[in-house]
Amino acid sequence: MSPDLTASLVTHRPPAARPASATRLPGGTVVCDSCGCRLAEDGGAYRHYAGTAGRDARGCRVDCVASAHQVVA
Repeated sequence: MSPDLTASLVTHRPPAARPASATRLPGGTVVCDSCGCRLAEDGGAYRHYAGTAGRDARGCRVDCVASAHQVVA
């Protein structure tokens, strides 16, 4: 492999992941903005309820299933 290609592979960094967004409904329930699933509070962040690998408890396959969600105003 050429030195230029090696250097570009080593220095490439993926973009910083943004926290997934969530909305608090009037009744106090927090839902994922991507799929509408209810979220569970986990130490100040909100996460999808656990399901099988790559899916939440409802069986939804969303990119943010393992991400902490931040409530947006």
